[in-house]
Parts: sequence; structure tokens; C-alpha cells
Amino acid sequence: MTSSSHRTRVSRVTSPAGFDIWHVEDYTVPLVSMEFAVMGGAAQDPAGRAGLASFLAGLLDEGAGALKAEAFQEALEEKAIELSFGASRDRLTGSMRTLTEHADSAFELLALAIREPRFDPDAVERVRSQIISGLRRDETDPQSLTRDALNRLAFANHPYGLPTDGRIPDIQAITRDELGNQHARLFGRDVLRIVAVGAISAEALAAGVDRIFGDLPPEARLAPIPEIVMQSAGHTEIIDLDVPQSTLYLALPGVSRRDPDFMAAYLSNHVLGGGAFTSRLWHEVRETRGLAYSVWSSLRWSAHTKLFMAGTATSNERVAESLRVMRAEISRMGAEGPTEEELAKAKSYLTGSYALQFDTSRKIADHLLSLRVDGLPIDYIDRRNQDVEAVTLDAVKAAARRLYADIAPLVVVTGRPQGLA
Repeated sequence: MTSSSHRTRVSRVTSPAGFDIWHVEDYTVPLVSMEFAVMGGAAQDPAGRAGLASFLAGLLDEGAGALKAEAFQEALEEKAIELSFGASRDRLTGSMRTLTEHADSAFELLALAIREPRFDPDAVERVRSQIISGLRRDETDPQSLTRDALNRLAFANHPYGLPTDGRIPDIQAITRDELGNQHARLFGRDVLRIVAVGAISAEALAAGVDRIFGDLPPEARLAPIPEIVMQSAGHTEIIDLDVPQSTLYLALPGVSRRDPDFMAAYLSNHVLGGGAFTSRLWHEVRETRGLAYSVWSSLRWSAHTKLFMAGTATSNERVAESLRVMRAEISRMGAEGPTEEELAKAKSYLTGSYALQFDTSRKIADHLLSLRVDGLPIDYIDRRNQDVEAVTLDAVKAAARRLYADIAPLVVVTGRPQGLA
């Protein structure tokens, strides 16, 4: 029934109905955390309906079965059950957290939300209004404007180029029938990933999962999504916004999570800008020149693309200098890679801090779901630090050359930067 990773006690549970569950059985506190994903998210939104998956996710706890929205929320509150749903580019996610004594009630309410969402007209309009209010706030938010513009340019004519939360005209046009149809399209057993952590036996968990998801169709009806490499390399986009401080994002093609060079690339990024107070970008941009309060870089990947990104926020008159310094440090990393001392410090930090991701059942469940979504093995938690330690300096330098050498970035700035064409 199970195959285990013993040190972290991650077991594979197969339910009677055939669902594959990653399970950590832990009775330290009487709580159960379950996370799941269906592998079709905002990228599945039809043309002219950007934000449909996010709209759908926002309605799943707004009444289900015989319970209208208020009664459904009261049933959750009565037994302190937490349910939440969300959508990202590639998946629609759900989270359940409950005391073990109320697990049966939690399973039943989650089953109703998954199988029989009501989409009552008043709930639809209330959630629509909430989404539109958020989108109107985003119209004057520098980070939102910069992010959306970068995605639009990097992924033109691709679903990834559209904002996950949608656009106001699209949200205004979405109908109740379209929400129901998208629900029917996205949910299927073949695209379901489930993890659970806490005070529940494998047998009780398997029975609960069958109760929740047993009525799903065998297959979701997803549209194929093409692979895409970052577009608009070398382009600089300036979005005019009357604010004293500009937000700057920079992007390059990245590496996927399953790429053989991923861990070497991850370490190179940590030295460059992922290590917060110890990174090169932090030292050069903030400490040496005082150009910005914070600066960062990261590797980001989706099912059909991958990016390296860096960013900062600085006064309008110092944007051009900040960009020059950031580009110089990225180029230097590509040309030279990290030093042996920098790599040793990066390894020490990444291996030492990894355990902090597992100090609550919710964090463990969230991390396990990420591993499942990325297609990593069930024993990855045990292997991860060994993978970090095994990376050589030569491998990190090679990954840095691949990522950062002789590549023109896509740059997006929101504000009124001076001296930047």
C-alpha cells in the first residue's frame, strides 16, 4: 500500500478508488492539512475570458450542494474548518485544514465544493465585484503593472501573456454557464495531485479522498498549451506612472525545474541575488551605492516556460544607474561565476535553512504539493541537501555562463525614470 521515505515519513497511499496520495502521518497535534491541485489553471482560460479560472476558484466555497453561501460558511465556522481555493498559470489548487475530530465534516464540505458548486447569481456578482475592485487597484500599483507588462511582452500571443486574475472587460463578460463549463473542463482524475499531512491514518485518509474526488470524470478536458521561450529580449518598456519611485524588473530565459543544470543554476542565482543580505546584487546596489532598499533575483518556472528575473525599486533619478549596476553584476556572474567561498556559503545556507520549510503541517503539505507538481520523486526531501552538496564549482560556473553570458535582457520599468531610453 505504501512506499516510504523513512526519515520524513512521506508515504504513498493508494485509495480503494485508485487515487495516489502523498501522506505524512503525524500525531504531534490533532490537525489534518490536505492540499490538492488539478493541473489546468489560468492558461486554460478561453480567448476573451482571462481570469475565468481565478473567478471559478473564488466561487468554490461560496455555496455548494444544498448549502447557499452563508450556510456553507457557517458550517465551516461551526467546526473551525478552513477551506481555500486559488488559481495560477498551470493549476487550480485547494487547501483544507481541520481538527482531526472534524475530519469527516471537512471531507464532506470539500466534496460538496468540488462536486456541486452552486454558482448562485448573488455569489457570482459578489465575487465578480471583488475581482474587479482588485483589478482597479492593480491599475495604479507599480508592481502589478510591471509584472503584467513583462508577461505580456515575454509571452506575446501565448496564454502566459495574460494576467492570471484577468482583465476587467473579460471578468465583466463571464457568465454563470461559462463558470460551470470551466469547472467541468478542469476537474479530472488524471490531472489531480493530492498530499496530506497530520493526525490521520492512511486508511481514513484514503476513504476521505475517495469521498471527495471519487465522482470526478476519468480525464479533464484540457486544451494543449505550447512551450514558449521568453520573447522581446533586449527590449526596454517604460510604463508612465506619476510616482516618486520606479519599479524595475529584468528578465532572461531561465532553466526548468527538471533541467540537469537546475541545482547549479539555483546556487549561482543564490550568490547573485537570491541570498538577500549576502548576495552580490545586495552588496553592489544597496550597501555600496545606496541605490535601493532591496534588490533580488530568482529562477521562476512554469509547465511550459522558464525565466530568470531580477528586480528593485528606486528613486526615478537613480533607475538608470541601478539598471547599469544590476546588468554589470549579472554579466560578471556569467563571465566568472561565483568564488569557491561564495559557493560554500550558499550551500551552507541552503542546506541549513531547508528544514524551516517543515515546521508546520501546512508548510509540509504545501512543499510536498510543489514537489508533486514539479514531477519530483517522493523521497526528494531526503535527497535534496545531498543534491546541493554534490554540485561542483565548475558546474555552477557553467550554469552561470548558460544563464547570464551575452544575453540581452527584457527590461520593464514603471514610474518616471530619468536617463533611461
